[in-house]
Parts: sequence; C-alpha cells; structure tokens
Amino acid sequence: MELILVVEMLDPRNDFLFKRIFGSEENRDVLLTFLNRTFEEAGGPLLTEIVLLNPYTDKDAPRDKQSILDIRARTLEGQLINVEMQLFNKYDMDKRTLFYWSKQYAGQLYEGQSYKLLRKCVTINILNYSFLPNSRYHNVFHLTEDRTGIPFSDDMELHFLELPKLDEHEIPAGSGGLVNWLLFLKGSNPSQWEVLAMNEPGLKKAMTTLEFLSQDKEARLQYEARQKYLHDEASMIEGAREEGLKLGKAEGKAEGKVEGKVEGERQKAIEIARNMLNMGLEIDVIVKASGLSESEVRSLEV
Repeated sequence: MELILVVEMLDPRNDFLFKRIFGSEENRDVLLTFLNRTFEEAGGPLLTEIVLLNPYTDKDAPRDKQSILDIRARTLEGQLINVEMQLFNKYDMDKRTLFYWSKQYAGQLYEGQSYKLLRKCVTINILNYSFLPNSRYHNVFHLTEDRTGIPFSDDMELHFLELPKLDEHEIPAGSGGLVNWLLFLKGSNPSQWEVLAMNEPGLKKAMTTLEFLSQDKEARLQYEARQKYLHDEASMIEGAREEGLKLGKAEGKAEGKVEGKVEGERQKAIEIARNMLNMGLEIDVIVKASGLSESEVRSLEV
C-alpha cells in the first residue's frame, strides 16, 4: 500500500515567504501581474516592465531583524514602488507609512540635484488586520484639495489592502482581478486554487512556488524562524502598549490626587485670608499668613 504524505502549505502572509514568492528575479513576472491588478482596480495605468531594486537573496535571513523584507521596484518611467506585507499590527501605521514613503521620495536625490528629478513613489501595504474605518478591502490615497478635488501632486500614491475585509468575499467565478490574488495571500484552501488560477492564470506560478517552498526543508526552517520572530515582536509590542496604558491610567490618578490636594490647600488659604480681612488685619500680614499674593488678597475684599 503506497503511503501518500500531505504537506501542509506555508502561510504566504509571512513577509519572508512573501518576498521569496513575489520579490525574486525568477518571479518578477508574478510581481508585475500582481501590481497591474492592483493599479487596474484603482483605475491607474498598467506597467509593461519593472526592475527589482532589492531582489530576494540568501542574505535575507529571517532570523536577522535588520533584514529588508519589503519589495522595492522601479518602472521604466522611473517611478518607485514599495510593497510590504504586515502580518501583525505595529500601530501608528499611518505615520509609519508616511515616514517610509518620505524616505523613499527624498532618497532619490543627491545633494545639489534638481527637484525636477523626483519621480512618483507608490506604497502598497498589504495588511493582515483591519486598519481603515470602512468595509473596502482596497483603499487608495492621493494628495488633493479638500473641496474641489484638484490634485496637488501625483507623486504620492498609497494603497492599503486589508485581508480581513475579505472574510465574507466569495471566490468570483470566472472573474479575474486583484481579489483572486488577495484570497490566495489570505490563505485560501488549496482545493480552491484551481478556481483562482482559472480566474488569474498568473497566480499559477505563485502557487507552484508556494508548493515548492512548503516541501523544502530549509525553507520551512527559515519560515518557522521568521514566524517565531514576528510572533515575539508582536507580543512585545502588545505588551508594551498594555503596560503603557496601565501606566498612563496610574499616572492620571496620581496626578488627579496631587491636583486635588493643591486645590484643597488653595481653598484653605482663601478662607484664612477672608477671616483675617474680616478681622481688619493689614494686607501684608494676611499675605504672609495665607501665602496668597497681594492682588489675590485684595480681590477678596470685594
């Protein structure tokens, strides 16, 4: 009797694995198709070619927290694209996005170069958690004037792809598009892959790569090391956040007690000053006895 081993598929949302699938030179066509589906859904122009600026190499060690596991690419027109997978919520995602976008934008110029050389920078954040207060799984931001919608500059474009918002989304039968890619990344059951691949033929190569990596012993070890690091990091962030909230509440209570004590002592000083005024004592004597200023004491004479 032949024994058939069923290999458990690794999670493509792991950023180390995501970069191996989408950010390697041999899979550059996979990334190009994914990007075009993203831009197509946002009503943007399609790309014909991209150059990987930081392709996956063996130096991208998952145990090294300094590893750069996002994907950076440049179009033929010089536009820069950054794709990042976020498995856990690191909080302040809005400020984090702007910070890294600004570094990418400003990093195009060397000292003394003209601002005219700056090219559009696109950030695509794929999030394994809900971030924006709506039900849309794909949100796109640009710089525009509030009332008229006039674009200030097309150089900034931010995409947020939120995987949890696909929970109720059924696999579209016979329909291509970005949603198929996101359902694959979300970890759809391999039994559904055939439908996804029929909708999106470009997904087949991504699926084959994931299957290969899931059966590779070294890849699984690196994947598990990265998963452990990500879980540990998420636990530390959440722990620090909860501790910060507790500390903030404790400091608030302590500050309230101090403020209450100070206010109580002030009211006592005012009462002493009033009694001394009623006794007809001199202002300078009342100031020394109560601790109030001369103007404060005189205001009580009214």
